[in-house]
Amino acid sequence: MLDLLSFTPPKPKVIQGAKQDWELVIGLEVHAQVSSNAKLFSGASTGFGAEPNSHVAFVDAGMPGMLPVVNEFCVEQAVRTGLGIKAAINLRSAFDRKNYFYPDLPQGYQISQLYHPIVGEGEVIVEMGPGVARRVRIERIHLEQDAGKSIHDMDPTMSFVDLNRTGVALMEIVSRPDIRGPEEAAAYVAKLRQIMLYLGTCDGNMQNGNLRADVNVSVCRPGDYEKFIETGDFGHLGTRCEIKNMNSLRFIQAAIDYEARRQIAIIEDGGKIDQETRLYDPDKGETRSMRSKEEAHDYRYFPDPDLLPLEIEQAWVDDIAASLPELPDAKKARFITALGLSDYDAGVLTAEVDNANYFEAVAKGRDGKQAANWVINELFGRLNKEGLSVATSPVSADQLGAIVDLITKGDISGKIAKDLFEIVWTEGGNPAEIVEARGMKQVTDLGAIEKAVDEIIAANPDQVEKAKQNPKLAGWFVGQVLKATGGKANPAAVNELVAKKLEQ
Repeated sequence: MLDLLSFTPPKPKVIQGAKQDWELVIGLEVHAQVSSNAKLFSGASTGFGAEPNSHVAFVDAGMPGMLPVVNEFCVEQAVRTGLGIKAAINLRSAFDRKNYFYPDLPQGYQISQLYHPIVGEGEVIVEMGPGVARRVRIERIHLEQDAGKSIHDMDPTMSFVDLNRTGVALMEIVSRPDIRGPEEAAAYVAKLRQIMLYLGTCDGNMQNGNLRADVNVSVCRPGDYEKFIETGDFGHLGTRCEIKNMNSLRFIQAAIDYEARRQIAIIEDGGKIDQETRLYDPDKGETRSMRSKEEAHDYRYFPDPDLLPLEIEQAWVDDIAASLPELPDAKKARFITALGLSDYDAGVLTAEVDNANYFEAVAKGRDGKQAANWVINELFGRLNKEGLSVATSPVSADQLGAIVDLITKGDISGKIAKDLFEIVWTEGGNPAEIVEARGMKQVTDLGAIEKAVDEIIAANPDQVEKAKQNPKLAGWFVGQVLKATGGKANPAAVNELVAKKLEQ
């Protein structure tokens, strides 16, 4: 596990204004769609991409007299997520109605958890580089319904509403204002996504809107944030503006940077920041006002009369905790200590849970560093080039492990192994059988190798004299021998014999 004491906190992002320096203060509300087959309060499917309004139960459509029924699995997924970020699990929580009117909200309210969330305080450690990490405190995670989708580009005079997403379970993960720069904000969202993918509680698909963030941005003078931490008084911080529905890590960074500079320009010009909700326009690279006077909004929250308080047992929570998989921080630490990987390699291999599982299958019973080199350099390099993922890799973990075994046994050289990898990638098959059938085994017969070395030396007397004057040129002979033997000669044996012959 990561020990925060061994990390140095990253320095806050400082933006130079026309009159003075400013620092950023950022908090995020991340909306993560729960991975489940059914919605939070109905049995309707959560499948993506279906015909509009085909996954809608009566309760989702707000039909009179329809009562919500809590999906226990969605509650379990929220608890699992809370345990994954070391958060307190509240054995008693309650659902509230958040009342507002919008075409894609057929009930006229959203069922959420304002006063008594399912998950309490937790934390996420966000690494920003070797030995540098930020601890981001989590205030709460609550369950709520998603709204539908308004579609404005199908007709020049009308808008349409698709209710397929209405009622899908969301986890809203609310952070404290602990994030101090655009890069940290993106890294925090990426870390949450990584944890939830390991847990299987959210698929992390930002393109489909299954993971999106509302970003709260404010600026303060250097030193004011430390006063806020000491006192808890938000008066030391600037007025925040919220940027809604960000579903791209790159756009999150760009929006924060633009919004911070916008606020600084207003303040230094003698103006005042109005607390408001804004949208980010990626085409123009700017934020624009969506609605103002955020605090004037009255959602008229009250306890949902159709749902009893949600009470869960500690034994149930303990069972969920016992079933948690190894999480990315723990897996990365194990790869470093048990398999001898570098911090960088371990980070690359644990970034995605599918990648980590693939590597573990290759490394099982083999040298960890060698397995990591083949997975990262050969496999990942080729997957990136072809636009594929581990899940769609033509080379399985068993096949790549078999190639590593052939290298370890000395049956093939590193060069032959790359040729073999290409064959397996394009044609498939058992690596050991391919080597036998195509005569790809490297030559280990010292007599045969020595004969090839002698022939190359005899044919190049001038080069021999140069190599005797400069031993570094011996590599030329090694290359020629390998070329003459079709790359099958054992490179270590060739090196040894060439060095010995040139000394004579």
